[in-house]
Amino acid sequence: MLIPQTPESEPLTLVWADEFEGSELNMENWSFEIGDGCPNLCGWGNNELQVYTDRNHRIEEGKLIISAKKEEGYTSTRIISKGKKEFQYGRIEARLKVPTGAGLWPAFWALGNDIDVNSWPDCGEIDIMEYVGRNPDEVLNAIHTRSSYGNTVNKQVTSIAGFEDEFHVIKLEWNSAFMDFFVDDQLLYRYGPQLKTAENWPFNKPVFLILNLAVGGNLGGTVDSGLSFPREYAIDYIRVYQ
Repeated sequence: MLIPQTPESEPLTLVWADEFEGSELNMENWSFEIGDGCPNLCGWGNNELQVYTDRNHRIEEGKLIISAKKEEGYTSTRIISKGKKEFQYGRIEARLKVPTGAGLWPAFWALGNDIDVNSWPDCGEIDIMEYVGRNPDEVLNAIHTRSSYGNTVNKQVTSIAGFEDEFHVIKLEWNSAFMDFFVDDQLLYRYGPQLKTAENWPFNKPVFLILNLAVGGNLGGTVDSGLSFPREYAIDYIRVYQ
């Protein structure tokens, strides 16, 4: 059951956006993560099958398109805003459309910007939206911290009929007390421990944003042998308000 909407908060101002205009990805905003995560994080920590490249994407009609392809193996793209665009508190939103098919795992998420000195999960991870193709019509929100990772205690799975069929606005509203997760202005999940510690609330600092389309892995699961490739994850925009 969906959570009732909360009262509106103070008006926010747009502080940054990428509308994915032009012909190329704006590298003032993003960097590519390349490879299969090896040697330090093979399979990107989740036994994922894809190798990330800087070629499995394009800007088309004002949208970023990330393509998962089946070549010698699976390839895809993962971009991060680390060191370029980082944010603490406010509203972070994206308008996007997920690809369908068992084995696909598109996500819009964030990591603490101190990850290089405070490794995961202590840096904190915010899964603003995950979608697992083998479970159609389901949206996942999750928080990973020292007190909740691996089996992921702090999460929400919401059924939204036909979620895959059209674009949706995905939002995180974040302040010093809690995080609210929305799809199309409907509140799905709130995370906000009453007693905050470094183990359950490492979120008193900026985060950087991540967009990726994974294939297979612990959550993505077995790839449908009959699935045709490429499969495309479309992002219309990302906007941040504070």
